[in-house]
Amino acid sequence: MKTVEATRATLPLAEYTKDIAKEPVIVTLKGKPVAALVSIPNADMETVSLSHNERFLNLIHRSRSRQKREGGVSTEEMRRRLKQKRAESSKRKR
Repeated sequence: MKTVEATRATLPLAEYTKDIAKEPVIVTLKGKPVAALVSIPNADMETVSLSHNERFLNLIHRSRSRQKREGGVSTEEMRRRLKQKRAESSKRKR
């Protein structure tokens, strides 16, 4: 693992990211880690953004808690409901 002291990090960011697929680069401040440059293969900007979005993370937490408490809807039930909704929708269009 490579480390770089923030006050001595004078190279362009691109230089520090060249080998992060092999090993992370830990940025330190007065010897304590404050940031990490790590490879994130197969991630898109939305995934990265949402993984640090407090509102989104709270929503996921509430949803999982509710599902544990109350149970969820099975895949079969959801398909049945969607099929029913489509049928109702196409009847209204006639």
